Amino acid sequence: MSDYDRIAKAIDYITAHAGAQPELDEIAAHVHLSPYHFQRLFSRWAGVTPKRFLQVLTLERAKSLLDGSDLPLLEVADAVGLSSSSRLYDHFVQLEGVTPAQYRRVGRGLSIRYGCAASPFGSMFIAATARGICALAFIEMGAERAPLERLRRDWPDAVLTEDDAEAARLAASLFDAPAEAARPLSLLARGTNFQINVWRALLEIAPGRLVSYADVAAALGKPKAARAVGAAVGANRIAFLIPCHRVIRESGGVGGYRWGLTRKHALHAWEAARFG
Repeated sequence: MSDYDRIAKAIDYITAHAGAQPELDEIAAHVHLSPYHFQRLFSRWAGVTPKRFLQVLTLERAKSLLDGSDLPLLEVADAVGLSSSSRLYDHFVQLEGVTPAQYRRVGRGLSIRYGCAASPFGSMFIAATARGICALAFIEMGAERAPLERLRRDWPDAVLTEDDAEAARLAASLFDAPAEAARPLSLLARGTNFQINVWRALLEIAPGRLVSYADVAAALGKPKAARAVGAAVGANRIAFLIPCHRVIRESGGVGGYRWGLTRKHALHAWEAARFG
């Protein structure tokens, strides 16, 4: 069992028993580790103790982020700074959109390198062109081929080359690169004009913040388009970097997530522990 599998199992347990505020010994026993080893593993992964993680992994946390913040919705995170173990948001993410009208020309002959790599949230599939990352998906057990099949459907005329070494290099640049070595990160996303506008809006949500689908629709000047925003969020092919995990239901409920609700909980708490 990988570290993330143990963490995911712990997160499921914490989520199910959050109202009872389970103690360290109880959570550690659930994942078959001693309290000492579980505390070390969890703190290394999350950057915070299990106790602090439990504090932010609650529905009340989501509600307070929605209702209690006076920050503007589309606030660009400027030099947000991460702990020494996690530096993803030292990167400035730039999105280049490819609309259907441009797709036929852009996709033909495009060279895409893809592969699998480890991340703090389990194994992930990464695909990139010379213009930027065009796919990033967390790999679900029993569906290991799904991301590659989706990539082939999205870019049927592209030349695909497997390159796990390049995927590992990209993953390291996202999670392990020193802050002083950070460089702007480019994404290449295929979608309708509306989808691309939604994804650009998601990039403006500061790490550690959660917003509703209605908030995003209002920020786009289309307050009645919350359902369409939800569809655009669900169509996102670049996990984590286009942070669809930061959008939840207006009620405060977590809502759905293509890569699993446990992982969405983990992403919320991981970011909230650093930026909350």
